Amino acid sequence: MEGLISFVLAGLALTGSPGPATLGLAATGAAFGARRGLPFLLGIAAGMVVVVIGLTATGMTGVLLAVPGAAPIITTMAAAYIIYLAYRIATTPPLAKDAGQRPRPSFAGGVLLALVNPKAYAAMAAMFSGFVLIDGRPGLDAVAKTIVLMVIILIVDIAWLSAGSALTRVFGDPRASRVINLAFAVLLVASVVFALLL
Repeated sequence: MEGLISFVLAGLALTGSPGPATLGLAATGAAFGARRGLPFLLGIAAGMVVVVIGLTATGMTGVLLAVPGAAPIITTMAAAYIIYLAYRIATTPPLAKDAGQRPRPSFAGGVLLALVNPKAYAAMAAMFSGFVLIDGRPGLDAVAKTIVLMVIILIVDIAWLSAGSALTRVFGDPRASRVINLAFAVLLVASVVFALLL
């Protein structure tokens, strides 16, 4: 039980801290509202299960990055997508009655963000290598970690999406909404730069 509590606390700290996914969700909530951001949130969650946790738990991330020349290509693709997402967030008009007409980040976009999120890979590698929940049963241990992490990720992601949506409601002024969107876009790019420098 002590190991589980430590694992949950570490998971909350690593997945809940600002990064591309959390800031992307908050920005989506601010720009489009929480309800319209749900497909993006579900895409991030699906991407975390299939790509990040799956690849990290099986060691495939290390194998892929060991291929000569793969790391710079993957890093460039990740940076390009996150810059594109930041641009979309920065240029989104303030949330208004016509919000239903504007294209929003999609489920596929959420999966792609999980795929290219350097912070997610680092966090999952730390969680899978730094803790043991079930001694002597590595397969069962990986499944237990995956289940606990997905519950944490869903709670954290809903909180960030809701927080972004609340900002738009608090700052109903279009000018304030524009500032919020720009701030989230800048923070999104900065979080990736910070993650790549570590």
